[in-house]
Amino acid sequence: MCGIAATFCYGEGQVDRDALLRARDCMRARGPDASGYWERDDQRVALAHRRLSIIDLSERGAQPMADEKRGLRVVYNGEIYNYRPLREELRSKGYEFQSDTDTEVLLYLYAEHGRDLTERLRGMYAFALYDEQERGLLMARDPYGIKPLYYADDGSALHVASQVQALREHESTDTTANPAGHVGFFLWGHVPEPHTLYRGIQALPAGHTCWISEAGGVEEPRPFETIPGALRRVEANANGRSPQTALRDALLDSVEHHLIADVDVGLFLSAGLDSATLTALAAEVHDRVKTVTLGFEEFRDTPEDEAPGAERIAERYDTNHETVWVTQQDFAAAHDDLLGAMDQPTIDGVNSYFVSRAARKAGLKVALSGLGGDELFGGYPSFSQIPRLVSTVGALPGAATIGKGFRAVAAPIIERFTSPKYAGLLEYSDDYAGAYLLRRGLYMPWELPEMLDPDLVRAGWEQLQPMARLRETIDDISDEHLRVTALESSWYMRNQLLRDTDWASMAHSLEVRTPLVDRTLLGRIAPLIARHGLSKQDMARTPKQPLPDDLLNRPKSGFTVPVRKWLLADRPEYESARGLRGWAQYIYNRHT
Repeated sequence: MCGIAATFCYGEGQVDRDALLRARDCMRARGPDASGYWERDDQRVALAHRRLSIIDLSERGAQPMADEKRGLRVVYNGEIYNYRPLREELRSKGYEFQSDTDTEVLLYLYAEHGRDLTERLRGMYAFALYDEQERGLLMARDPYGIKPLYYADDGSALHVASQVQALREHESTDTTANPAGHVGFFLWGHVPEPHTLYRGIQALPAGHTCWISEAGGVEEPRPFETIPGALRRVEANANGRSPQTALRDALLDSVEHHLIADVDVGLFLSAGLDSATLTALAAEVHDRVKTVTLGFEEFRDTPEDEAPGAERIAERYDTNHETVWVTQQDFAAAHDDLLGAMDQPTIDGVNSYFVSRAARKAGLKVALSGLGGDELFGGYPSFSQIPRLVSTVGALPGAATIGKGFRAVAAPIIERFTSPKYAGLLEYSDDYAGAYLLRRGLYMPWELPEMLDPDLVRAGWEQLQPMARLRETIDDISDEHLRVTALESSWYMRNQLLRDTDWASMAHSLEVRTPLVDRTLLGRIAPLIARHGLSKQDMARTPKQPLPDDLLNRPKSGFTVPVRKWLLADRPEYESARGLRGWAQYIYNRHT
């Protein structure tokens, strides 16, 4: 896990070395172990890197890494979990390795397969690879979008970095307001990709590559894999094996791959089924696993207290366990650091920030997270609510047309008593896209002009095209469960959970891995889920040593943080806002 930055001058001009070094070093927390820099002789291409050493801790793993023989150089952030078999395959073809890193595998895999190398990768990654012979730069990002990658094109040079804030170090970057980013934040509670708050900065879409050359400039990003695309392919696949056996094999395989490291690997452990299952499976293949649980004093001895359940699981699987308690005072003390680490505004991430801090203080550089289980196995209410809304409310003749008129009249009244979303129940329940917006939206579309300038709202909505993009996400997916999986994975998980996990963990120089967010795992178990209706209960029954019965039957509670209570303690001006809307307003004001 690292921070990467690059500049490629495809037009006139040369690299601004000072700006690129500032961009690199403002990401120091992402890579505190070492830094590197390479610049082409004519100063038109440069790569920069901050290193968090996980695999091959020696100097041989330093970046930017070069294949001098073939004129290749790369800066890379992430982990390639299948790098060992790829390494052996490349070695059999005559490639000679100078390190034990997965980074070197990327160089030789590119030499062998060119821009199609991503088809062979299993992992979380974002990289920029320079090819001297082609005089071009290849950017790539993993299919789930676990690792971030942003770029700014100023018309003559392309700047690349792991963080939005790093790209602001370049004076040529256009940092005027991007309407889609501002509107998207209030619509969802995060800034939806590929947008940012700034016109000149955008994210490379997940599962895409982008080629930049001196001859052709910046090409359009090209998809090599998307999660909806993967779900479309696997939906109809048959599997003759016992679904429970196949599920166990797939989960154990993913856990084993995610445990590969040259440093200690731990786990975030709550009282939920996802992290408990990962802990149990990890205990089968790893010597005494270290687990960390976050407890909140406000929740102690209440049903929301995760600590007692997590401690029972840790005892059952003989883990080296630590519970770290967080108070409102801890939140206040960390307030400025937390907001400073928040690369883009978001209403989430506080839990990830504190559990990552706890894991790092416990001596870990790598931790596994149960993130992704809800999206795969239907753990969210959306998996039942969305199909039910569409089949009942949405099936009423003329529901959407009638709903617009009803909403216009009823919204001002309804919002005085309950969630404003109820005003849009008829209007937005006629298909999965509208129902999903109702389920996940922070502010409803008709409320946005109350939060932002109406002209900016119109421009942002036109850029975002949220309903069209939501519908594209589920095109040609017929299974109800997989439709919601596609929506939750491509929207909420990617733009909120994964991004927040990245910035919050990197603030503490911690690498977080997600065995349930894995391209290979998805391909193996999505057909099982579609064909056999596998659930979280089935997932939780895969370990050899069963989970405790009381955990298996425990209602889902989620990993909550008392942010609203902490925020409102000394900020009464946000008290009237419903739910996390006050937090959203506060975060937005701090970022603009």
